Amino acid sequence: MASEKRKRKTECDIGKKKKKKKEEAKEVEEEKSDEPSSEPLRVLESAMGLQLSSLELESLREDCILEVPNQCDVQTLGKTVKAAFGGAWREHLCEGSVVEGKVNAGSPAVLIVTSSALRCIDLLRGFRSFTKQCHAAKLFAKHVKLPEQISLLKNRVNIASGTPSRIKKLIDAEALDLSRLQVLVLDMHPDVKGYSLLTLPQVRDEFMEVFKNYFYEAMIKGGLRICLYGYQAGVGLKGKHKKGHTVADT
Repeated sequence: MASEKRKRKTECDIGKKKKKKKEEAKEVEEEKSDEPSSEPLRVLESAMGLQLSSLELESLREDCILEVPNQCDVQTLGKTVKAAFGGAWREHLCEGSVVEGKVNAGSPAVLIVTSSALRCIDLLRGFRSFTKQCHAAKLFAKHVKLPEQISLLKNRVNIASGTPSRIKKLIDAEALDLSRLQVLVLDMHPDVKGYSLLTLPQVRDEFMEVFKNYFYEAMIKGGLRICLYGYQAGVGLKGKHKKGHTVADT
């Protein structure tokens, strides 16, 4: 009789322990799902060596990452960015006049950052329907001199696409104004050698400097959404890294 009671008590204790473990596991999963950071944000952290504190993670809004469908084309990218502006998309992406006190010259609402001039042009194809009245700004060094771009940025710009080095030079020259920037598109597509914006050594270093100095704080405060175009969930960054290998801004 006593042995049966002990057996029942043991079974009851085991059952309680299992139930407690299930509840604890459920709580952990709920906490993970409540975190404002997402896998794309973690990829950005890892690739750039960022270390967001728990306070910074808490301050991030859930929509700080603008997600696009896996393996989508540039037209889908354009539609996704358009949707991010809601009903005000035409005002932000299409209108062509500077508005005093509201829309400064050379202040894009969307900035696309890529590793090369060819990728800049390629991604802009997805935004052609928005740039008939206000042309997109091409901010790279190939075939375009810095003074020409400074002159171009004296007009209204809604959408711009460029390489990290040239973008930095234009910011430093006070020609590129970031006060209206709401969406930063980062081109994650690898080139034929397996390099991308975040893995090509020199370009990656240039981008890290620009991001940390000009975009990081805006992202943390919730005023800037980051879009990792070409990023695939569950796929790590596979860029090759050769010692001493650098590529000039193109």
